[in-house]
Amino acid sequence: MVPDFLIQIKDFISQPWPWYVAGPMIVVIMSILLFFGKEFGLSANFRTMCAADGAGDMADFFRFDWQSQGWNLLVALGAVFGGYLAANYFASPDGNVAHVSEATVNSLHSLGFNFEDGKVPLVPEFYDWNALFTWRGLLIIVGGGFLVGFGARYAGGCTSGHAISGMSALQLGSLYAVIGFFAGGLFMTYVLFPLIFH
Repeated sequence: MVPDFLIQIKDFISQPWPWYVAGPMIVVIMSILLFFGKEFGLSANFRTMCAADGAGDMADFFRFDWQSQGWNLLVALGAVFGGYLAANYFASPDGNVAHVSEATVNSLHSLGFNFEDGKVPLVPEFYDWNALFTWRGLLIIVGGGFLVGFGARYAGGCTSGHAISGMSALQLGSLYAVIGFFAGGLFMTYVLFPLIFH
């Protein structure tokens, strides 16, 4: 039998958090990182993992003190572990996804995606191994994965690195990168996505 106070804590944590709570929490975390001279970014972990596995013997890019980035690997591991905890212990009992706007639902239906209100969209083009060998699957999964990896390296960081860490440090390059992220996202959503799935 689970004590009532634990259920109340679970319900409190599981609720949707408004921007005026989440935003200041990000500020506190970034202030601590900046104080200790650390820069946050998830894509940097790929370089760190490759360097830890000996990639420095093949390319100078991976030849650096990867152990100094151990804290960032823990952040990535925490994101994976936190996602597991959220999905398995803090999701609503009916499994519904909260706050999916009507406009999003209508947009998914117009693209032919099977979407039930409150559920994760069933998109075979993304979540089916057989889809990997279709032109859409190759384009979205393989092509998209390459562009994300190449783009993060070419831009000197990912969305979290630039939008959270870089802009917190008032780096002008991060502002340009974030503008590019948004412009590319809008172009994909309103131009390329309908062409691919219609």
